[in-house]
Amino acid sequence: MVSADEKYLKKVSLASDVHAICIQHALTTEKQEIMGLLIGDVDEVRSEAHITACMILHRSDKQPDRVEISPEQLCEATVHAENLAATLGRPMRVIGWYHSHPHITVWPSHVDIRTQATYQMMDKFFVGLIFSVFQSDPRTRNNQIQLTCFQAQTLENGEYERRDVPLLVVPSPLQNHNLESITSLPKILNQEEIETHSANDNETSSDLLDILHNDAIKTLALGHIVTKVSRPMLEDLTARLEATKLRIKELERIKNNLLANKKQ
Repeated sequence: MVSADEKYLKKVSLASDVHAICIQHALTTEKQEIMGLLIGDVDEVRSEAHITACMILHRSDKQPDRVEISPEQLCEATVHAENLAATLGRPMRVIGWYHSHPHITVWPSHVDIRTQATYQMMDKFFVGLIFSVFQSDPRTRNNQIQLTCFQAQTLENGEYERRDVPLLVVPSPLQNHNLESITSLPKILNQEEIETHSANDNETSSDLLDILHNDAIKTLALGHIVTKVSRPMLEDLTARLEATKLRIKELERIKNNLLANKKQ
């Protein structure tokens, strides 16, 4: 007989580099929700999930209040997880999803909970993360970032409710596979903008002013991605590289001193 608690996760650990990627992705827009899939492994005996990678998803339809993950994207993420498992030499699979709530509460909506319940029908350990961004603290007027980790719990009447899952962010260096994931973000955002404006171009008239206006809006959107996403990302990665070089230099100095003392 399986107890109620054994149907759900007891704890989730989230690698800090994946945490940073999700936040950076969520902060790219305050008008629509973003989404992605979480990859890692599950200790089914302890009912604990360990998230160590993610896959940023391309949005075919931008909405301010919902996101949809297609079966094709889920299949692509499964293949990606299998490739990671082969490369890293440890079990890896799709174990969750994340999305953002710009300007609204971090708590999952009824749609979010039903979506989560659907995923749990395939995998009872599947988990959801929501990042609430662009929420201002009325006292300090500073933007807040909030995070919740949840599953869907089935009630006696067949409905679902949110079940909070304890979440621990675990310190982790920026892994190569996560570096590839975050550097793919500007390309994905560019593709989304181009597709959005291409669809609008097909719906507008052939009037020259309309065409020039749409081109100008598209240029502004692409420029926004460069200034707000690509450039800060480049500066951050450059700073990380310089810090790593200094750390390597310091470790080499320590090693040489130890070797010299050993010879004496």
